[in-house]
Amino acid sequence: MKKQTFPVLQIKKYLREKGFTIIKKKQNVKEGSNLGSISRTILSSLVIISFFSIMPLIINLTKERVNFSKGLENNSKNKLNILLEKRDLKIDGALDQKYLFEDILIFDDQPVDTVRLSAATIQELFISTNYDLKDVRKNKLVKPISLTLLPQEMIKIENIKKRKDLFIQIILPLIINENNNIRLDRKKLFSILNKSKNTKLEKAWLNSKFKKYGVVNKDLSTLKIRMDEVPISLAIAQAAKETGWGTSRFAQEGNALFGQWTWSGEGIKPKRADNDSTHKVMKFKVLQASVKAYQRNLNTHSSYKYFRSARAELRSKKKKLDSIILTQYLDKYAENGKEYVKILQQIIRQNSLTDFDDAKLLPSSIDLESLI
Repeated sequence: MKKQTFPVLQIKKYLREKGFTIIKKKQNVKEGSNLGSISRTILSSLVIISFFSIMPLIINLTKERVNFSKGLENNSKNKLNILLEKRDLKIDGALDQKYLFEDILIFDDQPVDTVRLSAATIQELFISTNYDLKDVRKNKLVKPISLTLLPQEMIKIENIKKRKDLFIQIILPLIINENNNIRLDRKKLFSILNKSKNTKLEKAWLNSKFKKYGVVNKDLSTLKIRMDEVPISLAIAQAAKETGWGTSRFAQEGNALFGQWTWSGEGIKPKRADNDSTHKVMKFKVLQASVKAYQRNLNTHSSYKYFRSARAELRSKKKKLDSIILTQYLDKYAENGKEYVKILQQIIRQNSLTDFDDAKLLPSSIDLESLI
């Protein structure tokens, strides 16, 4: 059956003829529709404007979180701990020697008062300033007395205890001072790594430390391992062994406290060295330079990478830097290897040198004046 259709106009005409009134609502609907459309448009516009207003904040916040995560990743101990547990020393392998001793050589160019005081004068100075090792062992505070040269009479001091005490009193402030410098650098390093964004000055500082510690490819894990302190008791023991408690020719003539060898530059030729031997013992203008060079040597030379690894492992376990433990990794410092390690441990124990490991350097009068 075919469906019948009626045009709309015919239907309207039919309804009017029958008396029906047709009301036009089309206009009203359209106006309501327009009103709804305008409301929706305004609302949408507000949403879009709000979205684009907060979008930069969201992007910046996201970037900051990413950068902060990277900063934490740089400072994370996980990677370092895993490498240490595996004894993987690739992170502390390559060494750029170009700038290693650049800051130490500066001592040669600086005008320094290198008047050699007699042993008697130095002892009087220590007495007048109440600088006594018994007091240091008890209170852990050291007078900031920095001497540039050892007294020539060291070998003439017959009382062995007095000679040892005088030697320790002379080098103790120098060792603590260098450890303080490293501690401050290390603190600044971790502060920089914890930041989400670093300044140009901070980046420049980092680059200078990469050079100073011979770090290749700007590897932060390597820098963290190398930029660290040497236990005071260990440094005293090595200085005592290498100089005969300050009596050796190398110590007297070249301020060489640690017997470091050199194949270039100035140095002192050992008397017992073979004629074909080209090595010399490094000489320094002042004692402080010798201490700095010694710490730089332990912190960078490949012969002591296991020493640095053991030290980093103690750090990761939040343990104290134990000189008896760390001496075990210095068998390559001398030709007699393991025997050298035993001698160092004996010196540390017999002279109770670990008493000085927690010693702090009192501020100098210049430091105090700067605070006033």
